[in-house]
Amino acid sequence: MTLRVGGDGNSNAVPPLTSPGHGSGLLDVFRSRYLLNLLVQKELKVRYRGSVLGILWSYVKPGMQFVVFYIALGVFLGLEQSPTNRSGVPNYAIYLFSGIALINFFTEALGNAARSVVGNSGLIQKIYLPRQLFPVASVWVSAVHFLPQVLILAAVCLFNGWRPGFIEIGVALASFLMVALLATGLGLFFGAVNVYFRDAENFVDMLLLVATWASPVLYSWDMVSNKLGSTWFTVYQLNPLTVAVEGFHLAFWYPTTAENVAMVPNLISLWIPVGLSISVAVLLLGQLVFRRLEGRFAQEL
Repeated sequence: MTLRVGGDGNSNAVPPLTSPGHGSGLLDVFRSRYLLNLLVQKELKVRYRGSVLGILWSYVKPGMQFVVFYIALGVFLGLEQSPTNRSGVPNYAIYLFSGIALINFFTEALGNAARSVVGNSGLIQKIYLPRQLFPVASVWVSAVHFLPQVLILAAVCLFNGWRPGFIEIGVALASFLMVALLATGLGLFFGAVNVYFRDAENFVDMLLLVATWASPVLYSWDMVSNKLGSTWFTVYQLNPLTVAVEGFHLAFWYPTTAENVAMVPNLISLWIPVGLSISVAVLLLGQLVFRRLEGRFAQEL
């Protein structure tokens, strides 16, 4: 219905009425880029308010995690290749950190996105703005924390003979995009469901606990292939996180190895397109669920 008003003979068209609480989905996020930027800045300021190290925690936390895993797995369990242990992973430190950096981006992004709508209940109850902004802003904040880790990884790789080409850069970007889309889709889904059922955030915590071990972050892919066989290994490869971590290994770790190390067959030609397709499907599903539930966010909160 379009209304026309004006008492002086001139009429002004008023946009058609729409149902309250519903927008155009992620398209509204694109249109509200200024608000998105403000939310990202707000999240960063609130997170580090009163902190001495501030954003340096983006280096300290993954660094400590890397040291613990490297000592426990690389040294004690013998995953680091050495002159006396030729069955280990060459340059295991780079292999480990490249996987940790990417999986930490996913866990932080999804964990915060799943709580973002409930955490901003005050804003949602007072004013209307695209609600998808909150999960998307959480993913952007995590990307800000992810960037310093990638810079450190790239610097270490350069000292170990890494000379990236078009393939390495392309695979790294595709892997990051895969994880970002997956985290955004799941963040939209669980962020909306968490408004109605607070058990959702506990389920996300369990999911994130499994994520690090369900992908070849701490171990090599051929260990899984040898144990599971071809059929179950194919199922294992359908996890976009698995493909993304393997892509990061191909982009950063593989060029630093002096010997001929086997990579996952058909990673670029098959699995990366499959992983991207699954991540896009999860994003569309998350957006669909979010749009169906967002109409009663203010009442439920």
